[in-house]
Amino acid sequence: MDEILLARSTFGTTMAFHIIFASLGVGLPLMILLAEVLYLRTKDSDYRLMAKRWIKGQAILLGVAIPSGTIAGVQLSLLWPGFMEVVGKVISLPFQIEIFAFFLEALFMSIYVYAADRLTPWMRLLSVFLVLVGATASAVLITNVHAFEGTPAGFDIVNGQIVNVDPWAAFFNPSFVVTALHVTVSAYMTGAFVIATVAAYKMLKTRKDTKEFHFHQKALLMGLIVGGTFSLLTALNGHESAQYLHRYQPEKLAAAEGLFETQPYAPLAIGGYTDPVTKEVKYAIEIPWALSFLAANRFDEVVVGLNDFPQEYWPPLFIHVLFNGMVGIGSLLIFVGFIGFAWKKLLKRESYPRWVMWIFVASGPLSILGIEFGWVFACTGRQPWVIYRMMTTAEAATKAEGLGFFFAIFLAIYILLGIVTVLVFKYYFRRHPLRLQDGSQEAAK
Repeated sequence: MDEILLARSTFGTTMAFHIIFASLGVGLPLMILLAEVLYLRTKDSDYRLMAKRWIKGQAILLGVAIPSGTIAGVQLSLLWPGFMEVVGKVISLPFQIEIFAFFLEALFMSIYVYAADRLTPWMRLLSVFLVLVGATASAVLITNVHAFEGTPAGFDIVNGQIVNVDPWAAFFNPSFVVTALHVTVSAYMTGAFVIATVAAYKMLKTRKDTKEFHFHQKALLMGLIVGGTFSLLTALNGHESAQYLHRYQPEKLAAAEGLFETQPYAPLAIGGYTDPVTKEVKYAIEIPWALSFLAANRFDEVVVGLNDFPQEYWPPLFIHVLFNGMVGIGSLLIFVGFIGFAWKKLLKRESYPRWVMWIFVASGPLSILGIEFGWVFACTGRQPWVIYRMMTTAEAATKAEGLGFFFAIFLAIYILLGIVTVLVFKYYFRRHPLRLQDGSQEAAK
């Protein structure tokens, strides 16, 4: 296998693993905060118990996110020395500030985990809020480096030298805001739907006339409402992201939709796959004019096709499948959230049909899969550039050989970490089952 492809595969595997824990590490604190708010407002101690149990899950996830994130940082230096030279001189600010964001998250999560019973409700609320701020800031700051790769700013490369450096211009690059919003709302959506998954599964295994069933029912409704709301916000932000691609990375948008000819009134291709030989998207459903509207909110907008770019600058054409997977899952989750809310609040039904419950169970894994599709699409769709139109992936990669061994080692590490994480969750919550008492609920220690 090509060494550059091995470097990409090694780092890509690391990020595919880490992003699961990073996304949940941002999304779960929001759910914990909302549970604390509902407890303050309703005095229903079920919500207090939810918060105390969910924070234990957050602590386990953070315990895996830290080593996997550390591995990612080390791999950046080892596998991408050319890119890290630019990072060190131009875009190091997000990395530096992220350290303080992580300290904020870790400090107040420790306070909440170990001292929650000795804090007043308002102090607990403040602690969880600062955990949420720290986790969200960490995600935004790290993702800002990815935004910079797609819309570089704040420096020039002249005769191979980095000149005219403006770190703040690099920090606030053109896609900073839209990327920050996208990573935030998608993480909040994922955290909520994972809560919904667990609650729905527990409800399927519990008798309807028990307090435990009603406890999980509250958690399910909370997860569906929050998840559905943020899935809608993710879709709206995704529309804005497509407009940024149209403006700054037109070949990426063209590859995402399998568009080869530049044209106004461009159609949107749903489904199918892109055939590089015939230069068409086979078995797709085309919506006339929709791509032009997606790109610029007008049907007559001219969308640039792949044929206007040298073929060596084309992103891999399979990103059309990734793009459709991401959008399809996001659309389904909007529908899932709406069904959950409407069935309970509008139709006033006491319980959901069993087949609907299994859809709720699937919502969490689907949201994680949607994030994976989106992340791979975003990074692969930028190829062959590591810094768009300024540095190719080949120029940034290490010249070392023998990377296949390291790829295998890291893959084994992630498999082991994944298995251990599942076992720790099962062991902890089996030893600390949900206990509900008459008139009150007490959290597991």
